[in-house]
Amino acid sequence: MAFLGRIVKHGNRVYNILEHKLPSVVIPARHLNLQEYQSKQLMNENGICVQNFRIAGCVNEADEIAHSLHVDEFVIKAQILAGGRGKGVFSSGLKGGVKLTKNPKEVSKLVEQMIGYNLVTKQTPKTGVPVHKVMIAEAVDIARETYLAILMDRESGGPVIVASPAGGVDIEEVAKRTPELIYKVPIDITRGITDSQARDIAQKLNFEKDLLHEAAKQIKNLYKLFIKVDATQIEINPFGETKDNRVLCFDAKFNFDDNAEFRQKNIFAMDDHAESDPREVDAAKYHLNYIGMDGNIACMVNGAGLAMATMDIIHHYGGSPANFLDVGGTVQEDQVYQAFRILTSDDKVKSVLVNIFGGIVNCAIIARGITNACRNIKLRVPLVVRLEGTNVDEAKAILANSGLPIVTANDLDDAARKAVASLQ
Repeated sequence: MAFLGRIVKHGNRVYNILEHKLPSVVIPARHLNLQEYQSKQLMNENGICVQNFRIAGCVNEADEIAHSLHVDEFVIKAQILAGGRGKGVFSSGLKGGVKLTKNPKEVSKLVEQMIGYNLVTKQTPKTGVPVHKVMIAEAVDIARETYLAILMDRESGGPVIVASPAGGVDIEEVAKRTPELIYKVPIDITRGITDSQARDIAQKLNFEKDLLHEAAKQIKNLYKLFIKVDATQIEINPFGETKDNRVLCFDAKFNFDDNAEFRQKNIFAMDDHAESDPREVDAAKYHLNYIGMDGNIACMVNGAGLAMATMDIIHHYGGSPANFLDVGGTVQEDQVYQAFRILTSDDKVKSVLVNIFGGIVNCAIIARGITNACRNIKLRVPLVVRLEGTNVDEAKAILANSGLPIVTANDLDDAARKAVASLQ
């Protein structure tokens, strides 16, 4: 399924910036990711029509499902978070993570070549991602495909529905080549979506006769779910009609407001870390944001913007970031220690650059955390530190009097040059 816009990742947030004559929409998404079957369960429980399906975690379960799910044709879909499953290849040799069969006996044979094996797609690492679950569903003949998304829109100051009758394809290409086929409908968050708005959107999607009423109903139910679960994005591609005159949501992508976790415990309990970098998961335990990369200079920063600037200037001086870890604005000494522990757990790290601009962050806390971490984890790679802002003089004194081989820098430019030079 294609996303509408340019994806930019900062920390454990992903920003989907919608372009091509659409408003500037920025959608923050927590590291929380739902598998396809989880999204469909969520929709099914909230009055939104999806195909009949069940989940298998082993071959025996797949065989039982195949003989109890009474359908004319089965679709078997490996459950991983990466896209491009249909064209993927398993380490078992099976080609394609999405399979069709009308023979119930074939279902378990296919699942046997999926579960426990790695699936490699254009969006996975080279070694692929292990498959632990498979969705076995009713294969549905799609008569027509459309696109529907509900997003939080800064320009509108609330939710906006983005819809197109040209669904089931790369929606970015639709927006680029035929922008007149992209419709945007702001929703008053205090009133919610009205019957006339839902019907108008369904008409724009070219639903007709009895399906017009059903499509409008599904659009209203999707909006209700969007608000109910504190979503920042629900994207349905395709939102389609079948040859037997049903309106179904065939695939979905959900993003949620991480600040609403306290009241969405059931949603966040669905978080599956099986495909996550263990260091990202470890960092999240301490309210830190970690992203691994391919270089050899570890970066500790406070703020996503500063992280991007730090990585850019490292590249400018010929270096390459190994990772970056955003400690945020309320960091304490123990979190700094944990940050160093996580950063240096990467064997590729040959130097560490700390770049902190202290506004609400107390530089002295950072300095004490740094010296404590260096002593306790016995840091054996060069460390370059640039601190600026609140209590910076006290912080510099702590570093200078620590007796540790810490290289200090006057500004970001100086820090980047020294970090790259330390590799030599």
